[in-house]
Amino acid sequence: MEARPRANLLAALIVPRPIAWVTTTNSTGRTNAAPFSFFNLMSGTPPVLCIGMGARDGRPKDSARNIEETGEFVVNLVTDACAPLMNATAIDFDAEVDELAEVGIDTVPSALVKPPRVAASPVGLECALTQIVPIGAGQRIIIGQVLAVHVEDEYVRDADRGHIDTASLAPIGRLNGGWYARTTSRFHMPQVSESEWRSRGTATAGDPHDD
Repeated sequence: MEARPRANLLAALIVPRPIAWVTTTNSTGRTNAAPFSFFNLMSGTPPVLCIGMGARDGRPKDSARNIEETGEFVVNLVTDACAPLMNATAIDFDAEVDELAEVGIDTVPSALVKPPRVAASPVGLECALTQIVPIGAGQRIIIGQVLAVHVEDEYVRDADRGHIDTASLAPIGRLNGGWYARTTSRFHMPQVSESEWRSRGTATAGDPHDD
């Protein structure tokens, strides 16, 4: 397949994808914000996430260049409330434009890294660059270790155990084209042990039920 229909196909099939709303700062201090949906958690111990960052005219995008320069970035998660702001930062502004200032996005200082967090986002993950994997045509896979996690108090159920009220947090996910998905409709399906499976002996073990 040609590159464009192939990308369309994969983006329509591998859904929903969480959105990394990434804030970075370049070596001169200019900030940048951009959303990326080729993103996910890869490991809890060590806490590692990956982001696929595309290219512009065969060159790495501003976010990737900033991360390569400074080794730091913040992943802000996206909810309904901040979705329009996130969408505005996806505009292909020139490299010298500070998307945060252009769109009118308030920020708060991070604790361990220079890039700020987005104030409107209820979750901010401060990250340090671990590795950049070039995958061709200026595209990069950014591998980062999570150094600090900020979550608004109203969504924290038990900080010591790391329990979050994800249902209330309700982050959105990326589909394809201009479509997104909400996480407000869920179902629960418990993990079944081998002994439980063999005692039941049917495909109904651990059947899902709506929340």
